[in-house]
Amino acid sequence: MTQPTVSVMVVDDHPMWRDGVARDLSERGFDVRATAGGAAAALRIARTVTPDVVLMDLNLGESSGVAATWQITQEIPGTRVLVLSASGEHNDVLEAVKAGASGYLVKSASAAELVDAVQRTADGDAVFTPGLAGLVLGEYRRMSATPDASAQAPQLTDRETGVLRLVAKGLTARQIAKKLGISHRTVENHVQSTLRKLQLHNRVELARYAIEHGLDNGEEDEES
Repeated sequence: MTQPTVSVMVVDDHPMWRDGVARDLSERGFDVRATAGGAAAALRIARTVTPDVVLMDLNLGESSGVAATWQITQEIPGTRVLVLSASGEHNDVLEAVKAGASGYLVKSASAAELVDAVQRTADGDAVFTPGLAGLVLGEYRRMSATPDASAQAPQLTDRETGVLRLVAKGLTARQIAKKLGISHRTVENHVQSTLRKLQLHNRVELARYAIEHGLDNGEEDEES
């Protein structure tokens, strides 16, 4: 079965960079539905074109890519945000993730890395420049040092819990599928079901939930 074309919007306040990225993605088969140079325009256009992935710069002149990320992820649930920024500063990465970004790529990434990151973000993976994923997971572990044990946890199936453990360990959907001996689509179905039950928006939030509840230290479900 042919994989559906991924729709993308590129947000960056530098026209040459923005147009170049849009052109590169179009040439590689992505449906680049729109571009924007600021936060307000990005939100307005995203509401209209509802792309699968918004490629978001953080520094948008007088506006903030973090604020735009928050608004887009809150108002357009089916759209994921992948940050593409010149900054690799830890605070910038953490703020973007807290705002709802599904991943974070620095602008030194190659064209091939960018294409792979956009596709994986559309597939539901949390995608980070090497080294930054560990930073995010480490921060979540630090924040979960004193978890709130009084919170009522929704009831998950054994398989959903097994998948959730592997998400917390940083595995992609395809890696989880291979490890558990199930299809990639089945993994995605479990992830989406778990997101609904936990009322979360993306895989980064899912990993945070799993870590806060100690699931990253347990044994994952190995049944096929």
